Amino acid sequence: MMLSKFNDKRMGLWLGVLSLTAVLWSAPAVLPLQSAWAQSSGAGRTLPDFTDLVETVGPSVVNIRTIDKVAVNPAAGANPNNGGPNSGSPSDEELQELFRRFFGMPPPGRPGAPGQPRQPNRPQQQQPEEQPRGVGSGFILTNDGFIMTNAHVVDGADQVIVTLTDKREFTARIVGADKRTDVAVVKIEATGLPPVKIGDPNRLKVGEWVMAIGSPFGLENTVTAGIVSAKGRDTGDYLPFIQTDVAINPGNSGGPLINMRGEVVGINSQIYSRSGGFMGISFSIPIDEAVQVSTQLRASGRVQRGRLGVGIGDVSKDVAESLGLGKPQGALVSNVEAGSPADKAGLEAGDIILKFDGKKIEKSSDLPRAVGGTKPGTSSTVTVFRRGTTKDYPIMVGEFEADKTAQSKPAPEKAAAPNATQLLGLTVSDLTDALKRELNLKGGVRVDAVADPAMKAGIREGDVVVQVANTEVADVKAFTQVLSRIDKSKPINVLLRRGEWAQYTVIRPR
Repeated sequence: MMLSKFNDKRMGLWLGVLSLTAVLWSAPAVLPLQSAWAQSSGAGRTLPDFTDLVETVGPSVVNIRTIDKVAVNPAAGANPNNGGPNSGSPSDEELQELFRRFFGMPPPGRPGAPGQPRQPNRPQQQQPEEQPRGVGSGFILTNDGFIMTNAHVVDGADQVIVTLTDKREFTARIVGADKRTDVAVVKIEATGLPPVKIGDPNRLKVGEWVMAIGSPFGLENTVTAGIVSAKGRDTGDYLPFIQTDVAINPGNSGGPLINMRGEVVGINSQIYSRSGGFMGISFSIPIDEAVQVSTQLRASGRVQRGRLGVGIGDVSKDVAESLGLGKPQGALVSNVEAGSPADKAGLEAGDIILKFDGKKIEKSSDLPRAVGGTKPGTSSTVTVFRRGTTKDYPIMVGEFEADKTAQSKPAPEKAAAPNATQLLGLTVSDLTDALKRELNLKGGVRVDAVADPAMKAGIREGDVVVQVANTEVADVKAFTQVLSRIDKSKPINVLLRRGEWAQYTVIRPR
């Protein structure tokens, strides 16, 4: 299972845009659906109408764009691919027009606004250049500009741009971000904004209708709906997630999950996926947990979280029976950190923690949530099962190392560049026959490691390079030969395969 958090960095959607364009141009007229919404057979219930909810909550949902500032060499020149009749790839103008039309953003790796010419007569030195980094969503907490989103949406961004439904744009300040719960708060300088209503996720019932609003693939104010599939899913250390079948895709991250009363009950955060896209299973952070985190972030910019200093695991049925515990319960202590609160309290490896501060620990994931929600410095009691007996141990809760407020990623160290491959920051290998069959490819090279400048171009480990400078590469030998012939002082266009998706990007050599 892969749980995908969508910051959607450097979305490579060139072929996806073409497919979308073809669908839009060839789609038949939409038939009326009134009969499908009239009444569900058997149950005698009318199906939900979300129009009022969209009108009420929609203005409180925002689009969030993040921007990186990277150093580029003006002497490197323009992209050698000018989209000529024999180039085999689209021109800059075509890319810019398609991405402007469908996503309101320049294509990946293209700095600045679509169609904006480069500034002439720049000094011949490295200059900071803004590059689009990702697209996400958020929602307004207060009328004076506090906005909630996911931590992974804003993590590492040099600049955060918030766009309201009335098309006003603001540069936001990151108030704080908590990676462990994936909650962040940003602030824009505005007043009179429409805040959301906060609901109670504990009142949610499995099977209840819910709705999401966000910016999947950069398509702002997109509404999707579904039902609550399950509650209390253990997919993280600190939060029991709400599972739904609401369509969530890259760009929905940070947007609200809304009940039929128009209240926000969760933050859309993760999906189960084997392809990177929506597969019918989505996870949302319960809003009550998120509000507690946001309160601390707004007060101090960070979250204080309690800790014991133990490594824990589940108690299996066989272990419980062999120890005389009766049933599988509690958290098995696998190790105790020297000098930690647990060590000072006398806990040992092999202990089974049954209660913390009087609260039952039914499974191991219950313990970090109970301890994490306790203020550091609090005197508590741990109930432990050890060698057939149960005993209480007083303990002083410590403090978990606080997450730092989201900040820019450090620039990767630049290694020596004795050959062309190192100039691009790529380490590649030949494709296996199995991978060729899986991706339906005749050739290409697999990316085994990425460094600057390929990292800035959005290339990831596991990508497959199919073309370099408009030339197909069948294997590592061909890849090396192509690089030996091209002008390395200019940007180099690369065609990648990432799963089922193909995308172009541009690498600016060192």
